[in-house]
Amino acid sequence: MHIKQELPERKLRNISYETHPDGRAKAAFFTKLGFTEKQWEVLAESLQKHGLTNPVVKTVRSEYGVSYCVEGPIETPGGARPNIRTVWIVEEGVSEPRLITAYPV
Repeated sequence: MHIKQELPERKLRNISYETHPDGRAKAAFFTKLGFTEKQWEVLAESLQKHGLTNPVVKTVRSEYGVSYCVEGPIETPGGARPNIRTVWIVEEGVSEPRLITAYPV
């Protein structure tokens, strides 16, 4: 995805420090890689780079817009490069993709 992306702070804080039962495993994964809630900007930068440098593996059109699944390695504070999937949506009437989720694959 070679355009500017929207990475909402609240979404990034939730990915790196989720207390809800459904998100704890994902948060544990990103925390283990060195991402923290307090430094959510580091995660934002890594996710943005992930979306720009890895291939779109699936595109889905819905009533809300077009969703893109991107898969590949992510740069981490600890130097590991695990494969993750990010899902982005370009909503109807909007030109910039917005991050929906990110998780390991």
